[in-house]
Amino acid sequence: MALGCRAGGPFHPDKNRWLRFIEVIFAAALCCHVASAQPAGGFNRPADKPAPRADRNSQVAHEQLIEKARKGGIDVYFLGDSITRRWGATDYPEFLANWKTNFFGWSAANFGWGADQIENMLWRVENGELDGVQPKIIVVLAGINNVGTVPGGDAKVENITRGLKALVSTCQQKAPGAVIILTALFPRNDNMVVIPTINRINDNLAKMADGKKIRYLNVNDKLADQDGRLFDGISKDKLHPGLKGYQVWADGLKPIFTEILGAPAKTDHAPPPTGDPSAKPAKTN
Repeated sequence: MALGCRAGGPFHPDKNRWLRFIEVIFAAALCCHVASAQPAGGFNRPADKPAPRADRNSQVAHEQLIEKARKGGIDVYFLGDSITRRWGATDYPEFLANWKTNFFGWSAANFGWGADQIENMLWRVENGELDGVQPKIIVVLAGINNVGTVPGGDAKVENITRGLKALVSTCQQKAPGAVIILTALFPRNDNMVVIPTINRINDNLAKMADGKKIRYLNVNDKLADQDGRLFDGISKDKLHPGLKGYQVWADGLKPIFTEILGAPAKTDHAPPPTGDPSAKPAKTN
């Protein structure tokens, strides 16, 4: 008889092994299904609880940003993830040139770091990157990595909103004299199904603004159509802005900077820009 067992008799050891094998395969398949069903973007981690990055490159970058903060001379402080970081980074010279063209004279410094979620930024500002800086303006763009590429319901939107509120509150505690500019999350087109989630978060951001100490800036109508589909030339990878996208953001920010700081000065006191510690030096001609 198959598997060498007797009809009506006890299970043969070989059959027991086959049953255990089938159980293991079923359990593995179930685990894979559960894992694939988990919302992307750190949904299962509270966005309002500070969380450090564990990788060494992020730790080195954090040390560099603390040193940048200590140098002072910063009137405009940009806080964010890779979308913010690339704009003022030495390893993106074309974007850095655009940054200088738009913000020289306002002493702006970039404290963005790639792949950061809100809770990572919260940890950074609570651990030295905003200590003693006292900027006049803090520009915040945060949350797109918490959104990820999987849509979320009420719990996900509320988690991200709580994180953004905690980030604003911490910035206010560290720099009580600063005006905070909350930038609406840009549309990401690597999965269009997240656009409604982004829109709901942006609605919550708008409600946080008081028009005075907390401003809300939404330039998405100049980045994308009413369905959130990015216009041609805004982004090459459907997530990060190109030069055209950054200029849209700059055009939205500069009138607010002028209102608060006046026209840009002829000199700039911001510390030198930093970059990704692991990046190779940009080639020069």
